[in-house]
Amino acid sequence: MYHLRLFIRNCFGKEVMSDMKSSIYSNVTDAVSAVKWACDRYTKLSMNERQEILEAVKAALRPLIKELAEMTVAETNMGVIQDKADKISLAIEKTPGTEDLITEVNTGDHGMTLYELSPFGIVCAVHPCTNPCATLISNTIGMLAAGNGIIHCPHPRAIKVSQYLTGVISDAIRGVCGIDNLVVTLHESLMGFTAEVMSHPDVDLVVCTGGSSSLRQAMTSGKKVIGAGPANPVVIVDETAHLSKAARDIVRGAAFDNNLMCTSEKCMVVVDKAADSFIFELLKNGVYYVKNEEEIQKLLHVTVTEDFVINKKLEGRSADEILQCAGICCHSSVKLIVAETGPTHPFVTLELLMPLVPLVRAKDFDEALEMALDIEQGYKHTAALHSESIERLNRAAKLMQTSVFVKNGPSLLGIGFDKEGNTSFTIATTTGEGTTSARHFARRRRCTLTSGFSIR
Repeated sequence: MYHLRLFIRNCFGKEVMSDMKSSIYSNVTDAVSAVKWACDRYTKLSMNERQEILEAVKAALRPLIKELAEMTVAETNMGVIQDKADKISLAIEKTPGTEDLITEVNTGDHGMTLYELSPFGIVCAVHPCTNPCATLISNTIGMLAAGNGIIHCPHPRAIKVSQYLTGVISDAIRGVCGIDNLVVTLHESLMGFTAEVMSHPDVDLVVCTGGSSSLRQAMTSGKKVIGAGPANPVVIVDETAHLSKAARDIVRGAAFDNNLMCTSEKCMVVVDKAADSFIFELLKNGVYYVKNEEEIQKLLHVTVTEDFVINKKLEGRSADEILQCAGICCHSSVKLIVAETGPTHPFVTLELLMPLVPLVRAKDFDEALEMALDIEQGYKHTAALHSESIERLNRAAKLMQTSVFVKNGPSLLGIGFDKEGNTSFTIATTTGEGTTSARHFARRRRCTLTSGFSIR
């Protein structure tokens, strides 16, 4: 740590600017100015020094995981504390850092061509209320690894925990290298502030993990945009599937954090031959199964408004609370509500963000795949399939073309739970990057050297 402070002092004649330490700004001009100052100094550091900073940020966050989870649930009134904690831990431990910045080299008789990834500069990062801490942490690690400075624009429902988290990260960075305000946010979360940050001439990249309105605003900013669009993840279960495992996996993914994850199973399409046995397996896993039309109407009345949008008051609330609001008596606590419906029911077409998932029957696999394509609505976000048929697994993955496709497992595997694969909380479907990481927050640059460096 000492050698980084010495580096800053030798290069710039001072540790930090004394009047820029809060990391929370009341206006966009000051925020951008502060990050620009910090970013200019950050780009002078080596890759090893960047990684040292990332490790310090992670070390500062690990003791706060439970506190951040509790703060998030208290402020947003959504989700499950332990699941929030698991997401935050995943973001800290499994988001790739500088190792993600790969170098490509081509050599030949006439010279060498080098491709490397360089910083964009200042990033405007827009975050959702569904995964505020995990998204902010994961994106911060990737953006800092790529060499950028960051202005975070959190959702209004998660402003306090986001400000607190930004302050912790900023303090950790300053403690290692003396650079203050490399990561900042604003004192209020307003659409006007966010639009001003996006369009500011010194902001180089906009990364939007917010809702559709934020994404539309980002796409008109005139900047390079990485945009995570809407989702409606669908899972298919066919007659060859291991039904008990499929039921456990789907309940685990769909009930996790009360279905707030954009990758969580939002609809099941089940081949008719397997449907009754699969429903029996679901009931073993804490599911309240609904087929009665009267109960389905009660659930529809409380979860979907007359304008056919989800009831925000029940977004991210527990299955027990939803049943209670619907006036449905259940004698034991449940993890997930499963309602059997037709393929055009609002439960199927809307991304509810609640532990209420529709089940649609299909006569065979071909019809199930066709239904799944319609239900996913071309968002190309996330899909899953439980099947023992390699041909079907391959065909569905190729036809669905989703950024995340999970075979014979819970949707959580698609973002790096269960040890395999790296973690990302920005699934950039609209702009095509898919699961983003440090390399996506950097510019690919080409450098050519003539007459040398081919030793073959």
